[in-house]
Amino acid sequence: MRERILNDLKTAMKNQDKDTLKVIRMVKGSMQLEEINLKHELNDDEVIGIISKEIKTRRDSIKEFIKGNRQDLVDETEKEIKILENYLPEQLSDDEINSIIDEVFNKVQPSGMQEMGKVMGMISPLVKGKADLGSVSSKIREKLSNL
Repeated sequence: MRERILNDLKTAMKNQDKDTLKVIRMVKGSMQLEEINLKHELNDDEVIGIISKEIKTRRDSIKEFIKGNRQDLVDETEKEIKILENYLPEQLSDDEINSIIDEVFNKVQPSGMQEMGKVMGMISPLVKGKADLGSVSSKIREKLSNL
């Protein structure tokens, strides 16, 4: 994954693709910072985690841009998200996510909202990088509230 990002950086430089170049440089900077903090070269899961975090940050920014009535910034940020999503594994469908949630519910047998952490703790490793944890969390909350 790391090599793919670095190769794409070179390709974007050669093609003078400013949008892609900007996004990949940002990812590379985040990766380097994380490597310094962890004192080792990142593996694919850690790189995917960084990319997921960057996408989440941009989605939060889009909400603020919409409030500020800045469609130009919304469009630009959505382009960045599309570029970043190329580096994530294939995303799970809603049906697949619901199936995973049902499996975990059958194992844990939660009795209410107080077991939200327990359920999320089991589901997170199964969907990490393959689904937005915020939407998964809201689906779990909804299911727990219906118990």
